[in-house]
Amino acid sequence: MKPLGLGVLGLGEGRSIVSAGVNSALWQVICLCDLNEQLCRERCTEFGLERYTTDYDVLLADPAVDVIGIYTPDHLHAGHILRALHAGKHVICTKPLLDNLDRAQEIIAAQARSGKQVMVGQSTRFFAPFMRQRQHFETGALGDLVTIEASYNADNRWFLDKPWAKQPSFKWLYGGISHPTDLVRWYMPDVSEVMGYAYLSDNGRAGGLVNPDTYHFVLKASSSKIARISGTYSCPTVPVERDSPMTCVLRGTLGASQADYHELRYAWKVGAQATIESFEAQRGYFFRFEGNDHHAGEYQNYIEYFANCLATGVTPKPDVTEGIVTVALMQAMDQAAMTGSPVKVVDVLDRYNLAHLEGRNQDA
Repeated sequence: MKPLGLGVLGLGEGRSIVSAGVNSALWQVICLCDLNEQLCRERCTEFGLERYTTDYDVLLADPAVDVIGIYTPDHLHAGHILRALHAGKHVICTKPLLDNLDRAQEIIAAQARSGKQVMVGQSTRFFAPFMRQRQHFETGALGDLVTIEASYNADNRWFLDKPWAKQPSFKWLYGGISHPTDLVRWYMPDVSEVMGYAYLSDNGRAGGLVNPDTYHFVLKASSSKIARISGTYSCPTVPVERDSPMTCVLRGTLGASQADYHELRYAWKVGAQATIESFEAQRGYFFRFEGNDHHAGEYQNYIEYFANCLATGVTPKPDVTEGIVTVALMQAMDQAAMTGSPVKVVDVLDRYNLAHLEGRNQDA
């Protein structure tokens, strides 16, 4: 299979996909793009690349670029996705796909016209413990799903050094909670209603945050099953020996399992059998630089999955529809936190004339 040509937009958060691309036989990194020319030079030096531009139009006009990887701030995603599709490029966009649904219909129409694929870079799905948990669940060993508990807690005060993180457009609801939200929807795609609360901590306020940094939600599916999502982003965390910063617990009729992120750990119990599996041997693959900050192995897993989907004519997941419904769920969570009342996902979708998307299940 001929390697796909990759152009990367946004070289701060995009550092991991650049690493993934240069280390994959399925990809060739063609050109980097960022408004910060010095950062472009640094990334080229770091990864042995030669070509960069500070002009997105130049990147889009390059015939050697098959796929645009978008790693810009959340509020810029819609415009960058649309320009890539209009230029006839496939798109991999970091989560969340959008920070609101104002242009969702425009993106659906643009993708349909282009015939190109758009995948949301929900990297956690492609991390070893969570891949193993999914595979184990699909064997039926855990029985029928009863409930899910997913959380992402991190002391991300360092992130506030980015000027745009202090703007009203930035919300940890999208930048952080999108991870456990996606994990819940992976197993429970028919989430229909949410209720919960959010709070801006003293630490977050002191750091210049405008929006909440602490969240707890309960979700209900159309099947009446329930799930829980939590996240905190400006407080110290519990030692990893006791708790994982990012985790997903599945409780089924026959057994239960837990996937833990930074610990590269998967634990499960079925009947009298209990096992803890470690993926520590893969740490160097997943975390390639700066400790746990850039988890490039997941990116390599998902861009290789994307390449194989294109080669076989399979729609890569999460796709545009799934990404949009996940954003609708997060908007419902945002509204519930502000009002203190339950919010139905379909009501959010209906405000944008997208109610027909409610209830669409993603493929496994």
